[in-house]
Amino acid sequence: LKVATLIDFQKKDQQIIENLYKKKLLAKKNVKTFAEFTGTKEADMEDMFDHQFYLDLVNAEYAAELQKPLILADLGQHPRILVNIEEHLKANPLKAGVFNHYRPARRLAEDIGTLGPKLDAATLDRFEAAFKALNALL
Repeated sequence: LKVATLIDFQKKDQQIIENLYKKKLLAKKNVKTFAEFTGTKEADMEDMFDHQFYLDLVNAEYAAELQKPLILADLGQHPRILVNIEEHLKANPLKAGVFNHYRPARRLAEDIGTLGPKLDAATLDRFEAAFKALNALL
């Protein structure tokens, strides 16, 4: 069975991933990380998107719960957008509930007809490169 995978990457998880290689549960050559395609030290799938596009998505999905819309300039400098959002929301909590990154993902899937054309070329290029790299491993 030939498997290729694309995973989130955080520095703290590096040893866990290395252990999967050592136990021969994953072949190192068949594992790609989002960080490889974003050019950052750490990355989640959300980092494949332009950060302003992702913030617009979060702002639309959480409009009723946010104290005020998220602004890129107000966020921290961590390479992962989710970390920056979560840190910001600790200081500026939602009116109700908690942030869940699955909600913006669902909104994107449901509104892809409207949101898809708003994706910038760099985002599309990152995803294309990731899919080409994964397909080449199979």
